[in-house]
Amino acid sequence: MQKQKIAVLGPGSWGTALSQVLNDNGHDVRIWGNIPEQIKEINEKHTNKRYFKDAVLDEKIIAYDDLSQALEGVDAILFVVPTKVTRLVAKQVAQVLDHKVTIMHASKGLEPDSHKRLSTILEEEIPARLRSEIVVVSGPSHAEETIVRDITLITAASQNLETAKYVQELFSNHYFRLYTNTDIIGVETAGALKNIIAVGAGILHGLGYGDNAKAAIITRGLAEITRLGVKMGANPLTYSGLSGVGDLIVTGTSIHSRNWRAGDALGRGEKLADIEANMGMVIEGLSTTKAAYELANELGVYMPITQALYGVIYEDSHLKQAIQDLMSNEFKAENEWS
Repeated sequence: MQKQKIAVLGPGSWGTALSQVLNDNGHDVRIWGNIPEQIKEINEKHTNKRYFKDAVLDEKIIAYDDLSQALEGVDAILFVVPTKVTRLVAKQVAQVLDHKVTIMHASKGLEPDSHKRLSTILEEEIPARLRSEIVVVSGPSHAEETIVRDITLITAASQNLETAKYVQELFSNHYFRLYTNTDIIGVETAGALKNIIAVGAGILHGLGYGDNAKAAIITRGLAEITRLGVKMGANPLTYSGLSGVGDLIVTGTSIHSRNWRAGDALGRGEKLADIEANMGMVIEGLSTTKAAYELANELGVYMPITQALYGVIYEDSHLKQAIQDLMSNEFKAENEWS
């Protein structure tokens, strides 16, 4: 592939790791962020120690705090900002972008209050004359492993297959491989909703439950994620792929997952406010639990794990009582869809 010029919006852990992947592939990568000290560190020391203590970035990766400079002449823009600010950043991009580009995002969540998927937000805020069909980059991936070039397989999803193939080629190399998918609803909902189940899996670990319980919450969590996604128009087969069960496994079983760590701390009795303060990174599973709970009620979708976690996070329900209530639910067949 010919060298491309790419702006990565968001110098967090995943944005930094993906910047390195793109740089490894010979592309011209610029990272944009709004914390001057972080931008200065990336440019002068080629590190981002808030997220990676030991990683050293290539000197060719340049950081900007001026969005118009970061977007000048780019071929593609990758959004890797927290869900709650995606709309705000998209508005800013629309104000300064002066040519058509490929728009990608690698964030996972649903917009608070509106419950909209992130691709929908980007479509609403960035005029069609300035962008391609949105491409979602999602799948089982810890930034901590990608930054050391560990093997990672994820998905590029877009309604336009050719645009997805462009992104596939943009990122893929000997350690990082993308598969294409046209089910953007499935890939986005899988990436957002698995964070809820990861919080639940962490809670079980923090409470001292074992592998049986872990397997149960991941499997039944996948069932309710699929129910909601299919109701929204997704292909159920997507949830058996990398962005579905793959991402759920990696997020629901690993100490690298901030959602799992947040749940683990809750299970050990820590207060939610302290957990959020100590994490230093956005815990998307918390806000997504609220959005999914409200969306499930609106669409009439049965999501008992999400409902239980909503009670724990937002209504101060007792953890062990929530688990007991789940275990006492009405008996059902495994493949019931309601």
